[in-house]
Amino acid sequence: MKILFFGTASISKVYLEHLHKSGHDIFCVTMPDKPASRGQKLTAPAVKTFASENNIPFIQPEKFTPETIERIQNFGADAGIAVSYGRLIPRSVFLLPRYKTFNIHFSLLPKYRGAAPVQYALLNGETETGVSAFYLEETLDTGAIIAQEKMPIDIKDTAETLFDKLVPLGIGVMNAALSRFGSGELNAVPQQGEPSYAPALKKEDGQIDWRKSAGDIYNRFRGFYPWPGVYSVISKGKSEGKRIKFIEMEAVENNTVNDEPGKVFKIEKHKGFTVTCSAGKILVSKVQPENKPVMSAWDFIQGGQISEGDCFCGHPRNSQTGIRVSL
Repeated sequence: MKILFFGTASISKVYLEHLHKSGHDIFCVTMPDKPASRGQKLTAPAVKTFASENNIPFIQPEKFTPETIERIQNFGADAGIAVSYGRLIPRSVFLLPRYKTFNIHFSLLPKYRGAAPVQYALLNGETETGVSAFYLEETLDTGAIIAQEKMPIDIKDTAETLFDKLVPLGIGVMNAALSRFGSGELNAVPQQGEPSYAPALKKEDGQIDWRKSAGDIYNRFRGFYPWPGVYSVISKGKSEGKRIKFIEMEAVENNTVNDEPGKVFKIEKHKGFTVTCSAGKILVSKVQPENKPVMSAWDFIQGGQISEGDCFCGHPRNSQTGIRVSL
């Protein structure tokens, strides 16, 4: 099958690699090279690198000009596939392939339309998620579902581990969609149910509100690991004013009610320290102090940087991300 593939990130490259190994004839559309790291050196997207190494034709348009659209049209694609491309694809382009273009989205649409579906599923404490293949439309993530698969979410899953599970599930969903095209079955099902949304995350969204329950805070940690991560500022103690990023934590004593959220309640020998929440406590076992490398919470304690009775800022000043977002 002739595949028009839209993708940019490393996750896109996994899908491109699978299509290449499966023997499809592929034409790639990926984002332009961008400055990266401290040196701001121009860096090629993962899809471009793989395409170059495997003699797959590709383009990196800044805009979908008439010339670009003509080149895509001349490829004569049977189907278009978008996986983490990073830019809206115009209608004049996504309708070019014989079977149009579908997107791989890491949620059970219409749940969590937007840029961060995996993160928001964890943030909201969902117990299942999945992958949807849906037809592109001009509106965000609203197209009819071609194929969809579910999977459970483990309480220990973070955004990192859940992505690792969803990627192979998504390849199966992609294959299911392509097989339907191959058999001439073109029906798709309109999305059913109340939509929810998962907008792009910002660094400041990781600031912890200790007035939330330990379960809610732990879910924020799960959803925001590894990026943007969760953090808090010490408001009372030797390290007052310092920002601490939490690398490993868990919710404990979930049924207890606390009058002083954000207080370092107890030092746990060789483990770390607990912090009170509105309900329950968070046991912190690994941290990254401001301008320092990641270390165990016990080493942080041994360095005299935190003690029982110290406090973290009770609530964030500028966080816009709530526990549940529905628009």
